[in-house]
Amino acid sequence: MRRPVLAAALLAGIVTASCQQTAQAEGAVAAPEAAVQADEAPGRKVAIFAGGCFWGVEGVFSHVKGVTSVVSGYHGGEKKTASYDVVGTGRTGHAEAVRVTYDPAKVRYDQLLRIFFAVVTDPTQLNYQGPDDGTQYRNALVPMDKEQARVAAGYLAQLKRLDLWKRPIVTAVEPYKTFYPAEGYHQDFMANNPDHGYIRRWDAPKVQALKRMFPDLYKPAFTRN
Repeated sequence: MRRPVLAAALLAGIVTASCQQTAQAEGAVAAPEAAVQADEAPGRKVAIFAGGCFWGVEGVFSHVKGVTSVVSGYHGGEKKTASYDVVGTGRTGHAEAVRVTYDPAKVRYDQLLRIFFAVVTDPTQLNYQGPDDGTQYRNALVPMDKEQARVAAGYLAQLKRLDLWKRPIVTAVEPYKTFYPAEGYHQDFMANNPDHGYIRRWDAPKVQALKRMFPDLYKPAFTRN
């Protein structure tokens, strides 16, 4: 059942919105290895993922080997509305998203996709994620080049043939628009606020699932920006 959008709450003197809601983490899913693997040229690459509140998405990818930067931000709308309070209305076209910079020699795009679907997000929830409701919390992949688009399409098709979730997958593939970094207090949020109620109940279990399910790709250190 969808939960209503929460009223803004005060956090350390900063007004924030739905990410404040505490909730029990949902279970991880044993997403398979990708049948279509990425063939990426050497050199750092960038990927964008939207999968609910960006604190947890950032937190998980910040513990993946080969990831050198994870930035929380907004994607899909215009610059003038790329701020937390306005995006929180759900009327700007933005999704809370993360920009992941990675070394494909250490972790491929298809492996990032597998982690995303296994421990980060529930791909069956349309325009909400867990306790957070609104189009800004939608599920989306944003390919940055033709290879990422090929791999994303292949993996989504692969997942849709399986019965991993009780409901249909609604994750969208969206064209790239400008990514706008979020306010400074949102960056490295899990590392800076490990005892926050939302982090402990909702996002920390995702990192533990990453460690348990992907021991070869997990790194203990948090990738700070």
